Amino acid sequence: MKTRKINAFALSCAIGAALFQSPAMAGMMGGGGCMMGCSTSTTIIDPPRGAAFQDPAVMDNLSTTPGIVEVNMEAKVARININGTEANLQTYNGTYPAPTIKVKKGDLLRVHFKNSLPDTGLNMHDHPRSVTNLHTHGLHVSPEGNSDNVMLHLMSGNTFDYEYDLNLHPGGNLNWYHPHAHGNAAEQVWAGQAGALDVSDETTVLSNFETHILVLKDISLNGNAPADHTSSDFMNGKEGNTMMVNGQVNPVLPMRPGQVQRWKIVNASNARFYKLSLANHSLYVVGTDGGLLNKPYAQSTVLLSPGERVDVLVKASTTKGYYKFQALPYNRGAGNSAYEQITLMTANITGTSLSQSLPASVNPNAVRLAVPANAVTRRLELAMGMMGGGMGGGMGGGMGMATINGIAFSVTNEQVDAYTIPSFLNTYEIWEVVNNSMMDHPFHQHVNHAQVISISGGDSAYKTLYTGTPAWKDTVIVPRMGSVKLLVPVMDYTGMTMFHCHILEHEDMGMMGIWDIQ
Repeated sequence: MKTRKINAFALSCAIGAALFQSPAMAGMMGGGGCMMGCSTSTTIIDPPRGAAFQDPAVMDNLSTTPGIVEVNMEAKVARININGTEANLQTYNGTYPAPTIKVKKGDLLRVHFKNSLPDTGLNMHDHPRSVTNLHTHGLHVSPEGNSDNVMLHLMSGNTFDYEYDLNLHPGGNLNWYHPHAHGNAAEQVWAGQAGALDVSDETTVLSNFETHILVLKDISLNGNAPADHTSSDFMNGKEGNTMMVNGQVNPVLPMRPGQVQRWKIVNASNARFYKLSLANHSLYVVGTDGGLLNKPYAQSTVLLSPGERVDVLVKASTTKGYYKFQALPYNRGAGNSAYEQITLMTANITGTSLSQSLPASVNPNAVRLAVPANAVTRRLELAMGMMGGGMGGGMGGGMGMATINGIAFSVTNEQVDAYTIPSFLNTYEIWEVVNNSMMDHPFHQHVNHAQVISISGGDSAYKTLYTGTPAWKDTVIVPRMGSVKLLVPVMDYTGMTMFHCHILEHEDMGMMGIWDIQ
């Protein structure tokens, strides 16, 4: 075990306390191999077709200087229409989802950030709910200073200027931004703080295709506010009863017969997995978390866990009609999504025909790396645990813990206790991530993308896609009672950053470690 003192908290506040100390979880599995929160039969969630599909708003660039993107970003509560109900959500700039930030490789991104979240007391982790910060999930940028430094925390009323140098970040990938204040991340993302961050391509091969961004997000409301978290929500990961694409329930996206469209999709949910399928169509994967692939890969379904992104081409049928874009049931080991078949969006193939072809090649520079013989090998064990006294009644009544190699990330009086990996710049490492719990965990590392060497267990199509293509990943599903082996380049940037489960409730419970790049 390593313990690190984080002086960066002096900028704001020292939040957190030692989370939980408990034995390993056992015997939590319910009917159908699912933890608490599962039903026992498939539920078809097929809402009426909604309004016309809309892409998220684009955040205004205040700069007129080429190569500089400058934006104002304010975390604040705003009134948002959620499927006919006016609700007070936590937003960026008053929209849901937040506006998309558009940049290109080599840009300097400046974010003038203001925390206008109201001071509403402490949450279940005894952290001030209004404390927040900003994480640019997927960007290959520095984790220090005023860049992607998740050690910085901003209290209500604080402002801060973030700056991200994108000279070394690859083009052609969809990222996203969200809060990363430990103990608050789950509640704040759940309540609405999430937006896409789109890095334009470095090739023109996809430029002729109509392109859309799809932000997948679920929520439940209690009156006109996001439903509160319970202790069981933290154990299972919180899923909502309203599933949306860009804040809309079952929007209708028009396509022309024979047209090829490009859909750039991000799972911005806390815990819900989406096993995506478009009726009578293949999804041709051309890009993943870290950039474009060498060619399109045809998939009948694409599994997307929280934090993951996928870039797909869809060639519309020549037969006109409505085609459902659905999330099929997927048993992640918890949650009702194990038994839900959900219509997320409807493609309406209509109008005059087009004759567009899928490209034979996308990014010829995309290759799978050979595993260096001298790569350092590390083993990371993810586990869930329980306090005595069951699951009810809040913290004292039995909320559990979540650990990496037996240690739950915690902060006490500016002192961080966490499992720490010390890595050296310009090396390669092999991380074997082992899941000793009975639910899937999406594993996310900051700063550097990785390639998947192998996956033990889990969805076979997911395994084939990511172990058989030159895909770069920053978030990968570690199947329950299974494992993943990653080839991790340690490149370009030093500093202290994070790796963690991207079921955000588990991150807040302690399934997070420190990556100290020296």
